[in-house]
Amino acid sequence: MPAPLLRAFQWDLARQVERLDVLLKLLPRYADWGYQELYLHLEDAVEYPSLPAVARADAYSYRELGKLVETAQRVGIGVVPIVNLLGHTQYLIKVPELRELNELRHEDGSPLVSGQICPLHPRTLQIAAQLIGDMKPFCTAGKVHVGLDESFHLGKCPRCRAEIESHGLAYHFSEHVRRLHELTTAQGLRLGLWADMLNFIPEAIPRLPRDVIAYDWYYYPFRRHPRVELYNFTESDLATPLQAHGIEYWGCPMNGAFRYEPLPLFQDRLANIRSWWKRCQKVGAGGLLITSWEAYRLALETTTAVDAAAADLWLDPQSSPSDLDLLTSGFARAFGSTGAPAAARIALACDAYPFSGYARWEINERWDVSAAPPPRASELAFAEEARFFALAQRKAARLPKALAASIGFRAYLAQRDGFVRRAAQGVWQLRRQLRSRRSAFLASLAKLQTEAKEFAGLLRAGERAAQIMWRRTRDPRAKSHNRAILTRDAERLRAWQQWLRRCRADSDRAFEATPVGGRWQLVFAVVNVAPALQRVSVEQRQPDGAWRELHGRYTIEFQAVAARPRTRIRRLFSTPVDSLEAPLRIVLRGLGEVVLEQIEAFDGTATRRAVGPRRIRIGETAPKRGLPDITRRLAELPVRF
Repeated sequence: MPAPLLRAFQWDLARQVERLDVLLKLLPRYADWGYQELYLHLEDAVEYPSLPAVARADAYSYRELGKLVETAQRVGIGVVPIVNLLGHTQYLIKVPELRELNELRHEDGSPLVSGQICPLHPRTLQIAAQLIGDMKPFCTAGKVHVGLDESFHLGKCPRCRAEIESHGLAYHFSEHVRRLHELTTAQGLRLGLWADMLNFIPEAIPRLPRDVIAYDWYYYPFRRHPRVELYNFTESDLATPLQAHGIEYWGCPMNGAFRYEPLPLFQDRLANIRSWWKRCQKVGAGGLLITSWEAYRLALETTTAVDAAAADLWLDPQSSPSDLDLLTSGFARAFGSTGAPAAARIALACDAYPFSGYARWEINERWDVSAAPPPRASELAFAEEARFFALAQRKAARLPKALAASIGFRAYLAQRDGFVRRAAQGVWQLRRQLRSRRSAFLASLAKLQTEAKEFAGLLRAGERAAQIMWRRTRDPRAKSHNRAILTRDAERLRAWQQWLRRCRADSDRAFEATPVGGRWQLVFAVVNVAPALQRVSVEQRQPDGAWRELHGRYTIEFQAVAARPRTRIRRLFSTPVDSLEAPLRIVLRGLGEVVLEQIEAFDGTATRRAVGPRRIRIGETAPKRGLPDITRRLAELPVRF
């Protein structure tokens, strides 16, 4: 079967600016690996001469972007700028003089400070023309990509709502595409758009201009067709209707990160790329685009290694390489052949301990939402994880520096996560000892203080690793996103140490709220039986009658094991509660269903079980058609003790 006509890669420079010298050195290597096009996700990371207020402080200058594009062209790589012109347009709305473009409005009609641009606003086409005109000199592949993905706020403003009521959502969306198509055609450019919205508005496909390019993306492995996460991972074949209307179809895997991941899940990424490679060959796609998103907490070189690994699929099409073979080739291309097999083995082994999903990431924002009931329910798993990364660190001298530093930072996260949970168990123990064995209280307190002091050393090691990850390809003067996590961890550590000192001076303070747990802790299990886009939260009624969210999180795991219609993934949900006297409720928003199990509250000395069944299913079956309302309230469960 024929291979995809074109092979492309993407740099997400909107989320973090990579040093220009690094990118310039990478371009000839990507050309050697057989890549033919580069897609640049930019948003406000570049100067727009026509709209100078859009660029942020560290944006590439117009001249710098020109140098990047010129170098790419010299080595045979065409460039396609991505100019988001519907969803993901906060980069425009943040500018006060452009805020009027926002689809989302206050009750008085004034624009909100965040949202997405309105396709029918009188200035939208003018702004789009200015942005595209500024990027035209850099469209050396003859194309411009206008995004349009994840545009879930369609029809929120009065003018758009009226058009949808009159002509339908498909008309509303496709007319925006048509108007943008006229702009790009006038500039001598082909228009590209992400295809995900066509899953929700398939009726728009026949109305699309025939020479647009639809980029279908899905970031998990699949056998036959990619799936739609918001439809409970229902299969979707967009290639057939798009190609039936003469529209060029591309497949788009992803090489690296989901937001907070410090390491790619290498096996998932390679499996995702394989799936798309096979599909693109089977359907005769126009090309394969390996995307990169939100790589700010990764070392760029680790995603480069994934791109390099994928090249085996077309450089050696007759072979059937294993994941280890692919990744070994990728590390050899990215870092040199010495030690590549060992690096690939360690990288794949790290996949067994994924730092993925909101249940795992929430500790980056708060330490008091990880407390488990006594006895120490999850300490063994975290101890095993910490041991693994400690051993991997000892082998780091033989690894590429970017991978070694990534493993070092991952080791810090494993140690931190275990430390915080042990600290919470220590609080419960202190409270029990005050009730029954006061003589042991001071000894336990001293142990917690010693462990906190030792953790300060781990923080410094984590900071060193984070700095290496960042500085190898980014401005060393800028503070990295991982260092921001470490700064907040240091603040929480100081608060924890202060709490311990107050307890030493006044033991009754042990029953107060702490940085690692509350006066009471409400806990229950969330079983994600039918993944879609669920958000679980706990709310408590305030004296004025309003409900305040104590804690909330999405159930998304960002792992292949969860990307299926039915799963049994069970995660603890834990939130501090000052008092059990005011009413509490669990609220489910978004799309889909979950099962809640064993709702209870504890303070270390007592446990109260919620009234009602020990296991309850709440929510609604995820939709299979139409544009989903991802903010919809699905269910509300009162919690009584």
